[in-house]
Parts: sequence; C-alpha cells; structure tokens
Amino acid sequence: MSNNALKGGEFLIKQSAAADIFIPEEFNEEQRMIAQTCRDFTETQVLPNVDQLDTHDRELLAKLMKGAGDLGILGISLPEEYMGFNQNFVTSMLALEEMGKGFSFAVAYSAHTGIGTLPILYYGTDAQKEEYLPKLATGEFIGAYCLTEPDAGSDANSGKTKAILTDDGKHYNVNGVKMWITNGGVADLLIVFAKIGDDKNLSAFIIDAKLEGITIGVDEEKMGIRGSSTVQIFFEDVKVPVENLLGEQNQGFKIALYILNLGRIKLAGATLGASKAIITASVNYANERKQFKTPIANFGAIQYKLAEMAIQTFASESLTYRISQNVDDAIESLVEGGMERSKASIEAIRQYAIEASIAKVFGSESLDYVADEGVQIHGGMGYSAETSVERAYRDSRINRIFEGTNEINRMVTVGELLKRAMKGELDLMTPAMEVSKELMGIPDFGSPSLDYFESYHVLINKFKKAILMVSGAAIQEFMEDLNNEQELLMNAADMLMYTYAAESMLLRVEKLSGMYDENKLAIYKDMLDVYIYDVAFKIHKIGQDGVNSFAAGDELAAMLMGLKRFTKVSPVNVVKARRNIAAKLIEDNQYKF
Repeated sequence: MSNNALKGGEFLIKQSAAADIFIPEEFNEEQRMIAQTCRDFTETQVLPNVDQLDTHDRELLAKLMKGAGDLGILGISLPEEYMGFNQNFVTSMLALEEMGKGFSFAVAYSAHTGIGTLPILYYGTDAQKEEYLPKLATGEFIGAYCLTEPDAGSDANSGKTKAILTDDGKHYNVNGVKMWITNGGVADLLIVFAKIGDDKNLSAFIIDAKLEGITIGVDEEKMGIRGSSTVQIFFEDVKVPVENLLGEQNQGFKIALYILNLGRIKLAGATLGASKAIITASVNYANERKQFKTPIANFGAIQYKLAEMAIQTFASESLTYRISQNVDDAIESLVEGGMERSKASIEAIRQYAIEASIAKVFGSESLDYVADEGVQIHGGMGYSAETSVERAYRDSRINRIFEGTNEINRMVTVGELLKRAMKGELDLMTPAMEVSKELMGIPDFGSPSLDYFESYHVLINKFKKAILMVSGAAIQEFMEDLNNEQELLMNAADMLMYTYAAESMLLRVEKLSGMYDENKLAIYKDMLDVYIYDVAFKIHKIGQDGVNSFAAGDELAAMLMGLKRFTKVSPVNVVKARRNIAAKLIEDNQYKF
C-alpha cells in the first residue's frame, strides 16, 4: 500500500488526509450507470412485487434473481472470464446500496452475490470457478451459505454437521442440520460448513442443492424480510464428491470468518440504501400531510427528525465508502506486489476487519433509528401496512443480528485491535504512554489560529487520546481477564465507532471544500458541526461509564479530568443547523446530499 494509506485499525493512532480517502461525490460515469441500472431494476421489477414476495413466492423470487442476472447485476465484482463485470469493491458497494432499497429482495441479492458466490471466487480451484461462477453470475444458479446450526450461532465452529470420507475415497457423506439459511428455498448451490471426521475445525464444501438426501424446510415466518427465503436444510447421508471441498481441510472456519468480514461491509452498503429510501418517503409524507392547516414539515419537531435521519445516514455513507476504497487500494497494492488477486482480496478484507465491524454496527443502528423515526413522522399511517415505512421498520431489525450480532461485532472491534497490538502490527503502547504523560502535564488550551477543519482534526485526535487513555488503563487493570469485562469492551468499541464516523465525515466535508463553493458547502458543515458536537458528549459519557467501572481515587480523578479535556467542544447552535438541513430535505423532497 502507498505510504499515505492507513492499515486496518491505524486510524486510532494516525491521522488521514482528506486527499487520501474516497468520497461518494467522486463516482465516475461508469459507476453511476451501473447504479442507475440497479435503481431501475429495483423500481420497475422489485418494488411492484414486494407484497407478492412476502407471501413466500419462491417462483417469483427465483424469477427476479434471474432477471438481475440477465442485466449483469449478479456478477458486478466477478471477473469477465466468469461472465462478470470485473468491477472494483467500491462499485459493488454502490450497486448494493441501490439494491438495498428493495426491502427483502435486497437480502436475497446480497446473500447470493456475497456469501453465496465469493467463497468460490476467493477459495475455489480453477475448475470450481469455471464450473460455478458463470452460472452464479447469470442467475442460472442461486447461491446460499450454510453455516448456522441450531446449537451453533455466534460460536460457529461448534457446529455438529459431519462429513465422513467414504471407503472408496471418492465422496464425503454429509449429515447435519443448518438453519436460518437465506435463499435456502430457491438455492441451486450451497456453501456448506462441516467437520471432516474428528477435526476440531470446520471445512467448507460446494454442494448441489438437488442432491439426494437434502431436504429443504418450509420458509420461516419472520418479523421482517418476509420476501427472502429463510429455511432449515437437512442433510442425511448426502454424497458430496471430494473435488467439491472448498479450500483446504480444516480451513472452513477461517473461510467463514473472512467471508463474514466481507458480509459486514456489504451489509453497511445495503443499510445505506434503505436509509435513503426511508428518508425520501418520510419527507414526501411530511410535505403532503397537513395538520393545523399547514404541512407537518413546517413543524420543528418533524424537522429535527428529518435532519437527524440525514446526519446519521451521511455519516454512515462517509465511513462505508472510506472503508470500501481502503479495501480496493489494499487489493491493488498486494496484486502489484505479486499476490494472486483472489488471495489479495482475502488479505485486504482481513486487514480491515476492525473497520468492517464498525461499518456493520453503525450502518445497522443508523438504519434502525431512521426506520423508527420514519414511522413516527408518518404517525398512525406509519403503523399501517399500506405504507413503505411499516415494512422498512420490520425489515431493518434483522440487520443488528445478521453477520454476527452487533454485540459480537463490538467485541471483534476491540479484540482485533488488541490482538494486532500484541502481535506488533499496531503500536498502541507508545501513543497510550504519551497520553498518560499528557494527563500529568499542563493542558493544551488550543490555538485561535486554527482554521475550521484544523480545529476539528485537533478535536478528533483528542477523541483518540480518550480511547487510548481508557483502553490503556483497562488493560493494566484487568490484563488477561479483560475479555470478561464485556461492558467495558463495548464502551471502548462505541468510542472507536463514533470517532471513526466523525473523522470520516470530517475528511469527506474537507474534501468537498475543494469541490464546492462556500454556499453549497455550508449545509455539509452544518451536518458536520451537529454530528461532532453530539459525538463529543457521547464519547465523554461512554468513557466516564468505562473508567467509573474500575478506577478509583487519584487515578479516577485524573482520567475524568482527561475525558473532560479530550472531549471539550465549542458551542454549536444545533437548532439552527438542523433546521437548515431539514430545509434542504424539504425543498428537494428527497434525500439528496
């Protein structure tokens, strides 16, 4: 990677430059055309059929997937030799954002193009790729990913599905049960995880869904995403050819983890599209609905909701595409260094596992907020199945569970950071010690000569110091027992997440300052001002909760003083700023940032 590019997790100890990140305003014409194709498909083929999809119409779901394949939408990130468009990671994320507006169909699409296809691209043999990828790209085959079991959810490696090599050495006999399998009712191809013999770790297999011994259960009745097919799949003496082993024996758990990291970033893209659609529906309604002889969009309480929905979505978008370009840059750097592209993709995704978990948590929780407020803006109508926000509200809830619960992902964020520090990949100790020394020194009261963006960079660097201070003290206090302090780990994860989101927004707006005049830039500064102002108080409160849980006496007093110093933010007229943001939404009658 270039000298300017940050490795995964390095954002905590290093500062990025605006010039080194990608922002959505930089999409090229080809990317915008692909996005338009996805948008047209969603609006003309998916949205008119969402009610019918919700009845578990498997034939319709398969037909829509085939239609997406005919347009090339299923193969955006696949190489041309496998009937794909050979587009980069950022472009695949943009496509997913547009498809994310398609309610439960977005789940089917995402599962197929991500966890249902990419394990073969990244880990398959040349023969496996040639056999299966073109069919997955065109929609001839629909893919599903079979990892979860009745007694193996977050602890995936405890799965009991077994694969026993037959006496003639030509097949594996697979027995077991998988559950919560997205696309299971329409799948032609299954990526199945099982333990071979007495292995301690999983292995992965490519299995034809029509093989004898496979029983597909009925579609689950779910709170939301009812139009996606979610089933149990039963394997009873299923004979799988040995050449269908995916990757190496005992490496399935590693494959599962890497693919989950990928799924987490992808989920952030889908939640982004859904959030934008809900905001547009909500501002449409607010402009049309009249109470007390005026549109409800004129009321401050409604304007607050619209503005905050937009701010959360803008933050999610900023960090999601920042990460996506990081992955692309890492892939290209590794390829230039001689690594085969599929292996480079795996390594790049591994490199940004921390940011992937942040994106997943932030995107899913932002969407939940947006969906909830969307229903509130619609009032009683929001509770009616006649409105799109009712379905969006139900559909959004699963995202905090998908791809590892948000609690698990918070643990991953901090755990992976500490693991890399222990391996020497990240030097957290040096900056943490510097923060400790700073606490004992004379406070820096800032410089009045700093410009708008510089002052925010200084503040965000202080947020990072707050994280290092709390985390460093916690490590010293608990040492190897820190993993048992889950509340404290989640405190640290939230401080990291809010800091990363704030920095991503800052870098985006700073980059926009070189593209827009001051009048156009003003609304983006309003969004940034409100977000950083709010985040400063959140980080202070979360950090306080953390240190209060283990520190005492002079140590506690010093850290509380440090938190106050590191999160001190200048006053912002958030009422005026939010009204400005809402005014733009109301005028545009859609999300158009």
